[in-house]
Amino acid sequence: MTFDTVIVDSHVILPQGIIDKNIVVDDGKIIGFTHDLPACDQKINGKELISIPGPIDTHVHYGVYSSIDKAAKTESHAAAIGGITTMMRMLRLENSFQSSLPDQLEASSRNHYIDYTIHASIFSKQQIDEMKYCIKKGITSFKIYMNLGGDVGHVYMDMKPYTSELESATVDVDNEIVKETVKNAASLGCPVLVHAEDYESCACGIKNAKEKNHDGLSAWSESRSPEFEAKAIETVCKHGRDYGCTIYFVHIGSERALKQIEAEKALGTKIFVETCPHYLMLSYEKQHGYLAKVMPPIRTQKDNQAIWTALSNNTIDTIGTDHVANQLKLKLSGENVWDALAGFPGIGTIIPILLSEGINKGKISLEQFVRFTSQNASQIFGMYPKKGILDKGSDADITMIDLKKEAKVSSDLFGGYSDYIVYEGMKLKGWPVKTIVRGQLVAENFEVIGKLGHGKLVERPVT
Repeated sequence: MTFDTVIVDSHVILPQGIIDKNIVVDDGKIIGFTHDLPACDQKINGKELISIPGPIDTHVHYGVYSSIDKAAKTESHAAAIGGITTMMRMLRLENSFQSSLPDQLEASSRNHYIDYTIHASIFSKQQIDEMKYCIKKGITSFKIYMNLGGDVGHVYMDMKPYTSELESATVDVDNEIVKETVKNAASLGCPVLVHAEDYESCACGIKNAKEKNHDGLSAWSESRSPEFEAKAIETVCKHGRDYGCTIYFVHIGSERALKQIEAEKALGTKIFVETCPHYLMLSYEKQHGYLAKVMPPIRTQKDNQAIWTALSNNTIDTIGTDHVANQLKLKLSGENVWDALAGFPGIGTIIPILLSEGINKGKISLEQFVRFTSQNASQIFGMYPKKGILDKGSDADITMIDLKKEAKVSSDLFGGYSDYIVYEGMKLKGWPVKTIVRGQLVAENFEVIGKLGHGKLVERPVT
């Protein structure tokens, strides 16, 4: 029998440890592992490389500043070069899912290099009532933005496909929306992703900082205190306990938030925790200008260390990027930090940052890296064992990494929509060099060689 592909001579990361065997791939699936070299149409050389389960970016914003038919191309291109094999989109629609979702799904279906799936954001009672409709369309996780409401309720929704107009909106994600979303998600067996910042406290903090003419990333952090995160965490966790809902906290980056989460876990709340590379790498004490403005803000170097420690202790479950595909002309459109746009690109740099600053510096192990970047996300969001593991019968999503490879970060390295990157010029040691999605080599040595449209929507049954 002739198989499609055999990956030879790499170190292979399995749940039970590292093995030195060839990976046999056929029809997009892993067939098995062997010391032999069976007949194949393609042999991929893995000498001195490590084969890991394809990383899953749990947190990606694209389709907001360029429509999804374009954004899917550019951002899956950047993701493929960065070693990502599945990207999870934070879909934001202002109107009814039944009227708006089909067009978004259609435009996505032909324009990804890598696989993708979707979290649906909830902004209204109507959307709460339509969560079951989303499930029928393959969307089985939902997000609430506790930071959006009152005087800080402005948000850009996802553009309509095949258009170029920004979709500006004002929303009010009050406690009733939060509670009813959690309640309905629990009844449907779905997790709720939470942006945990109390919007009323944030509005007061921003007003006070502006009145004092404060500026800069430190002022931005001060105006959105970690205490406001803790307040929101406490609020939503009570609802989680009341209704038996799984709560997944996105982009946790402060020591105070981690402590509040541990307290809520002790009370019985089922919680998963995501952090992002910028909460490991950036602080307002070292970064200047407004490029690193994000919500929640980057904090102190002490907070950076707390996040690394939490990873080392396995009290954080996943690492997503909170990637925002925007450009400088909008990012820095104002005169101060208050006018600057929040969010920045990062989907191409998550894997090299974790390899360089985590594994190569002994802060996390290779086995932990695999759990944080693929296995845990797959299990939490209903993709396991199809994704997130190298095993017989699983999708042949394989990223091959070189822990010795060194390269400088540049915004033009990834071919995404954004024309800047906060890590510009940073020299990192450890890079993905081959990205394989369902058996197809999509990217190699910083070049996308796969076919547009190969990426498919991942089915995620309710568990």
